[in-house]
Amino acid sequence: MPNQEKGYGYLRQLAFQIYVVERKIWLALSPWRTMAARMRSMLLTRSFTPQHTNVRMHSRLHSSNARLNLPIDFSNSPLLHHDISRSELSDDAKRSPTKRLNLFQAINEALATALAQDERVLLFGEDVAFGGVFRCSTNLASQFGSERVFNTPLSEQGIVGFAVGVASCEAMRPIAEIQFADYVYPAFDQLVNEAAKFRFRAGGGQNISGLVVRMPCGAVGHGALYHSQSPESLFTHIPGLQVVMPRSPLQAKGLLLSAIQSNDPVLFLEPKALYRAAVEQVPSEAYTLPLSKAEVIKEGRDLTIISYGHPLYICSAALSAAERHFGVTIELVDLRTLYPWDRNTILKSVRKTGRVVVVHESMVNAGVGAEIAAAIQESAFLRLEAPIQRVGSWSTHMGLIYERFNLPDVASKKNPH
Repeated sequence: MPNQEKGYGYLRQLAFQIYVVERKIWLALSPWRTMAARMRSMLLTRSFTPQHTNVRMHSRLHSSNARLNLPIDFSNSPLLHHDISRSELSDDAKRSPTKRLNLFQAINEALATALAQDERVLLFGEDVAFGGVFRCSTNLASQFGSERVFNTPLSEQGIVGFAVGVASCEAMRPIAEIQFADYVYPAFDQLVNEAAKFRFRAGGGQNISGLVVRMPCGAVGHGALYHSQSPESLFTHIPGLQVVMPRSPLQAKGLLLSAIQSNDPVLFLEPKALYRAAVEQVPSEAYTLPLSKAEVIKEGRDLTIISYGHPLYICSAALSAAERHFGVTIELVDLRTLYPWDRNTILKSVRKTGRVVVVHESMVNAGVGAEIAAAIQESAFLRLEAPIQRVGSWSTHMGLIYERFNLPDVASKKNPH
């Protein structure tokens, strides 16, 4: 027993010494713990300016003194037409009665118009018959019947393969919906090896008329790996495909109707963050907007910003701040059709301003911006006053919690709050 008590005594002494050492380490690190806590608090309240050039400040928590990285006020956005007389629409479309629609309602109206105008138009996809996940096909099955608007099995390869078949062999005009752009990859072979090559294989005598593949794309703040992707650049490499992304309800209706009337297969990507956020006056009558034609939304003389889809609203907020603080005028161009894209409009703008920034939500590596930058370098190099800049998402997969850290924002390197 005495030896056992002696052993316990040694253990107690050792434990006390360990406690003393831990306490000293704890006290020594106390300033660092305080600094870490303050930095974490500053990040959340946007009062900390990072020095690393690649750090972007993003948060769903907007402090009361935030000045730049604010939520987009769609009700006052100059990108949305509350008076269509200022738009590029034809005179007939401008005289048409209008309705205040959001993006998914404008898509729904375009689909209903196409189904009513042409009996060859079909609409199908996962859950399409009851309205779809984002309600873009609401009431269309009851209005046009289950033979023209119907559900499919959960097979993206089968959905697009069926669309290619009825378009090429039955002369129908199918509109296939992929429920999320993240799930289009099983259909990649059908799009690239069948739809895109059909006219070439037929010697130019046949085409896949009216084949449209619709898919919601982009981040919404909580989509993570499989509901946030922007895969458009993967398809802009493929001759024979047209890739389109609208920025607003008015644009979506006109571009979708043009896509359905096109004799080439069209991938129509819809920024799902805008489905309910973007609202504007949309003509009730049918109208079209040209494919492969960019739109100069705002003219300027010192810098050209080229973008498409959801990031256009970020660009609009950024250029407003830049013009206010730096006394410059900035031109904003909506690409609209990502492939084949409108080189003439882009080069004309670049030759005027001499400076270019290309912005997109998809990853910056091998993105749409890389192709545009290369084309500008080849055709307008002598008119450039500064290197071309690209702004896009990090070249990594989308995280759930920190999704906003991965996307372009108004301010990053300097003055993020």
